Amino acid sequence: MSAISRDTHYGQQAEQLDETLPGHLPQWLLERRRAAARRFVETGFPDPRDEEWKYTNVRPLTTKAFAAAERRDALDAATIAGHAPAGLEPIRLVFEDGHLRPDLSQLDPLPEGVQIHGLNDALREHPDFLQPHVDAVSHERFSPFPTLNTAFMTDGVLIHLARGVTLERPLQLLLYGNDDSEALWCHPRILIVAEEQAAATVLEHYVDAEGARGFTNVVTEIVAQAGARLQHYLLQEHSDTAYHVGNVFVRQHRDSVVTSHNVNMGGRLVRHDLNVDLIEPGAEIHLNGLFLVGGRQHADTHTRVHHSVPHTRSHEEYRGIAQGHGRGVFKGRVLIEEGAQKTDAEQHSANLLLSDKAEIDAKPELEIYADDVKAAHGATVGQLDAEALYYLTSRGIPRETARAMLVHAFAEQVLERMSLEPVREAMRDRLSRRLPGTIEGSIGY
Repeated sequence: MSAISRDTHYGQQAEQLDETLPGHLPQWLLERRRAAARRFVETGFPDPRDEEWKYTNVRPLTTKAFAAAERRDALDAATIAGHAPAGLEPIRLVFEDGHLRPDLSQLDPLPEGVQIHGLNDALREHPDFLQPHVDAVSHERFSPFPTLNTAFMTDGVLIHLARGVTLERPLQLLLYGNDDSEALWCHPRILIVAEEQAAATVLEHYVDAEGARGFTNVVTEIVAQAGARLQHYLLQEHSDTAYHVGNVFVRQHRDSVVTSHNVNMGGRLVRHDLNVDLIEPGAEIHLNGLFLVGGRQHADTHTRVHHSVPHTRSHEEYRGIAQGHGRGVFKGRVLIEEGAQKTDAEQHSANLLLSDKAEIDAKPELEIYADDVKAAHGATVGQLDAEALYYLTSRGIPRETARAMLVHAFAEQVLERMSLEPVREAMRDRLSRRLPGTIEGSIGY
């Protein structure tokens, strides 16, 4: 990684961090943020010469003088309603430019044993309770962006589920970005702790005003204790002129099951890293992902699943669609350590090119040091099936309608795995809007 010069905009911000830190922060967090700022100044942004970043150049982020987003209270309930999947009826926390809006949030009486706190409120009211959960599982081995998040943390949420508690209704975290004359950045931190046998469904949903061009750098930390059941949806629908870097860290204990649904349909430059550690027998992770890029969009997803003990399972299905001049990247790494016998790991990446100018890079990886495992991986990048297209058109279906049908069928392999029907239908609708009947720049057959 290339070092960031101390006279750059971000270096100056990091060095002046003490001048902008809120006065109510506990000493342990002050020290942690100062240390993170120093590390970021020394390390800097990633360079394409780094293997983990060879397909994604973050220069557009380094050349813009992003300023910290302040609370504006410009968002209203009508705008929120326009971004709510019909029929979902969730518990909802709303964030505007990274700041919690309690007046727009809907935290109905929660079941006993469920605690949901805005991060800044938790820091004021429960700093000792929060301390072991911040940076509990996040790290900077593959990316400096979690370090940047720690240094400039904006706001966020702590979700704590006590032993045996089930949160029946889904929890939606709606993170909204305004269109502003300045390029703004925010650094939310999302902490999810599920104790033994607890269960919940959490949606991270990113949306923007049209033309928003801010930078969201988010860290999500998930801890699933023994027997916990968690469904995590990450729905990214930023403005096509916005920037997003997300790091999700998951640590799973005995017999826990976590399901991740990751859908990317917006953003100018998007990078998602999902890091999963299966640390006790019986832990199981399901990773489902879909991205759609067009225009000049770039979306890069890296998944890393670490099987460190016997009898763990991972299943991964990622699909990508690129049109126009869009570029998509998927790199999935599965590490099975020595002694992690009886591991069951499967990974598949399928990708569809709808334009001769589009590009998708897929790189699945298996690294195995145990001899009694079941593991498989595969990746494909191709165009629409000419025979299937001919079959549909020969039965009187218009050509562009037939193309759209095939693209939707391709995406459905991921969308059908979503257990929340309102979210599934909303994503189908978003896909239809971004894939019009006539696909510009499409390859003829």
